[in-house]
Amino acid sequence: MAKKEFTWLGMKEDEITALDLDAFIDLAPSRVRRTLKRGFSDAQKAFLKRLSSGENNIKTHCRDLPVLPSMIGKTIQIYNGKEFKSITITAEMLGHFLGEFSVTRKNVSHSGAGVGATRSSKAVSAR
Repeated sequence: MAKKEFTWLGMKEDEITALDLDAFIDLAPSRVRRTLKRGFSDAQKAFLKRLSSGENNIKTHCRDLPVLPSMIGKTIQIYNGKEFKSITITAEMLGHFLGEFSVTRKNVSHSGAGVGATRSSKAVSAR
């Protein structure tokens, strides 16, 4: 069985990448649409300029930037507060923000109590 081709609002990936910003704003979800109508910040403008110049694997702190059709196929490194996570943008990511793909929190994995933490740890020898 062949894999079903991804479509976004009935458009295939090549049609999506051909969209200009105004056409994308009309089709975007409300939160993304409001963000884009307010305009880009200076940092976002600088990032988009570097992205349009053809650079790949660009580092950014702009976690509040929506994924745009011009970003599809590019590799972007998004800062999560500690390090840059490398993300390849796909058509499925349209309508989301960059920060959603670089998680800022890790699961906490507690180990046993340290020596001296409890009364029962007196029996544990310190190494």
